[in-house]
Amino acid sequence: MKRASLAAALCLMFGSATAQQGDGTLFSTKINVWKPNKVEATPERIAALKAPQGFTVSAFATGLKNARIIAVAPNGDVYVSRRDQGDVLLLRDANGDGRADGAPVTVANRAGAHGLAIRDNKLYLVTVKELFVADIKPDGRLGELKMLLGDLPDSGQHPNRTMAFGPDGMLYLSVGSTCNTCNESNVENATLLRVSPDGKSRSIYASGLRNMIGFGWHPTTGELWGFDHGIDFLGDDVQPEEINKIELGKQYGWPHVYGAGEIYPQSTPQGEIIKEQWKARSTPMVLGYTAHAAPMQWVWGAGSAFPAEYQGDAFVTMRGSWNRVPASGYEIVRVRYQNGQPTSVEPFVTGFLTDGGKTHIARPVGLALAKDGALLMADDANGVIYRIAYTGGKAAAATPPKAPPGPMEEQVNKGNKVPLANQRPETEAKGQLSVTSPSFSANGMMDERYTEYADGVSPALSWKAVAGAKSYAVIVEDPDAKPVTPFVHWVMWNIPATITSVPEGVQEQPRLSDPDGVLQGRTTRGAPGYYDPKPPVGEAAHRYHFQVYALDKMLDVPFGADRDQVLAAMKGDVLAKGEIVGRYGQKQQPQK
Repeated sequence: MKRASLAAALCLMFGSATAQQGDGTLFSTKINVWKPNKVEATPERIAALKAPQGFTVSAFATGLKNARIIAVAPNGDVYVSRRDQGDVLLLRDANGDGRADGAPVTVANRAGAHGLAIRDNKLYLVTVKELFVADIKPDGRLGELKMLLGDLPDSGQHPNRTMAFGPDGMLYLSVGSTCNTCNESNVENATLLRVSPDGKSRSIYASGLRNMIGFGWHPTTGELWGFDHGIDFLGDDVQPEEINKIELGKQYGWPHVYGAGEIYPQSTPQGEIIKEQWKARSTPMVLGYTAHAAPMQWVWGAGSAFPAEYQGDAFVTMRGSWNRVPASGYEIVRVRYQNGQPTSVEPFVTGFLTDGGKTHIARPVGLALAKDGALLMADDANGVIYRIAYTGGKAAAATPPKAPPGPMEEQVNKGNKVPLANQRPETEAKGQLSVTSPSFSANGMMDERYTEYADGVSPALSWKAVAGAKSYAVIVEDPDAKPVTPFVHWVMWNIPATITSVPEGVQEQPRLSDPDGVLQGRTTRGAPGYYDPKPPVGEAAHRYHFQVYALDKMLDVPFGADRDQVLAAMKGDVLAKGEIVGRYGQKQQPQK
């Protein structure tokens, strides 16, 4: 077994084997790089795989090369993406013998094909930057692939986009980080996106997720859970892989905080945010698993033809480590749930590591429920799809799980179809505040550069000073947007009383360092800072209300808070308010 100590990598990352930076964080470790050799998945090695009593593991299909993500249609057709080959394959088991019938059929070709999802007889396919959809024909082949999105973030270290339809009918799409740890320049990296099935709208549902490939909805509670990849180069046992309960607007620590609230030693938050503040704003993991195991696709056991004791649990593939000795992962795990909460993670199918951990016959990636309730697992090393079936006696009925939509709908509808901030009781004030803009006239058309169709910079604003004011806040909303009304484009507060204007092109980050201490919150897009208007092409010009508030105090609200949190903190402390309205409409589709 080869072992490589990453002394050189540590020097590059931390300066030495002991890392320290100006905020006083200190971390020392030994780092290993170890990738077991791949060997052939022979019948004898497949037969040696281990599963709980009553379960049988067999080869559903072989010779598929870089098999990645699996999606199963309601009629039982199996689709598998192959990232390295850039295609999607169709496999069928018409005679029900647990093996694919004949050679696979190529049904789509797109470079970097990866994530798959099926809904309403359509197959959705995502590559690094594009989202496609195609009708599924009666023979399982696909109609024309139509691009819904073409501007997903660049990939870097984590190019493998995955997606799944939520119980609310929306498509949830995971976008990993470009790096091990860094401040991303694109706010959509290291997030979970919420996308309409037609691709016309999308928002950031949750952030601070380094690479959450596997996620799913609890079949009873309807709550969303995911398994995020931990940070590399922190040693054999750090960072654990994270199980998180994913909720709207929450931040899950990356890149500055990890695990149960540990501080990452090398990174520095933007806007002079200290790491303890980042930690306070972040949601810690609910449960951890062995570091570097690399969690992949996530499937609930509800509806599988497994014994009843498995029905409330989840199954996750672990592709396997390269940054640990001994190797971790290379398995399917069972996540036990009790009363809707995960209680433990334990091996379910093992034996893909062979020769005492020196070699491997599979790197598990895709995982899905077959129509008959068996699990199908894709191996991207030797190109085998494995079938894990319960053959030990009476099992539960193989019916598809249907998570209730309530929890998701409740989260996303909060703050929707409410009055503009100026019309809400939280902003009641006796005084009037005069607001102007050198960027556009009152009720006039805004220049294209202040929109998503061009530069996307924030316009300049000015207002008259208010006697007794201790701070100012800005909230920008569009009451003409649909389906979210009003759409929040900007939330900014704790502007010092000595400042009565903001320049064009304010930095899009949670905290500003000049003027120092100004905080920005979550827009409807899901990120802090000004989100430039993008009304649908052909619609009448939308109205953008730039609302300014003079407050008798500084607000004790953390960075990244949403409009409603800021309004609640403002209540009873608004001395004066005012607004200026700009309009924008896009008549022609921009040239690509």
